[in-house]
Amino acid sequence: MAVVEVEILRVVLEEATQTPVVLLREKDGHYILPIVIGHAEAQAILIALQGMQVERPLTHDLLKTMIETLGGTVEKVVIHRLHHNTFYARILVRQGEVLYSVDARPSDSMALALRVQCPIFVARAVLEQAGTPADEPVEF
Repeated sequence: MAVVEVEILRVVLEEATQTPVVLLREKDGHYILPIVIGHAEAQAILIALQGMQVERPLTHDLLKTMIETLGGTVEKVVIHRLHHNTFYARILVRQGEVLYSVDARPSDSMALALRVQCPIFVARAVLEQAGTPADEPVEF
């Protein structure tokens, strides 16, 4: 499976429904990929993007701490599939010589990736199927 690295461009609210949408931009490319996410995950992503500190750990902070406490490191996250308008992701965690591939929602994967500063990838086929060329308006 061919993958491309992306970065989080921003989180926006869809006007009609006030639903959060994260916009991913292909690094060294020309696609924008919008993914609808939940409000809690949007808040977790925005907190990480803005470098805000919270008094108590949020779920993604807890997950980061647990992985690190158990001797693991998050190598990357990959949004690998789009099926019936639902995106699927995997978090790749290394613990010693073992690489674990953990099923996760893209929104949780991105929130964790920001906290551990690991790269985010999208399958080329998913990007081409659901993405929009960056020079065209993004509609969601």
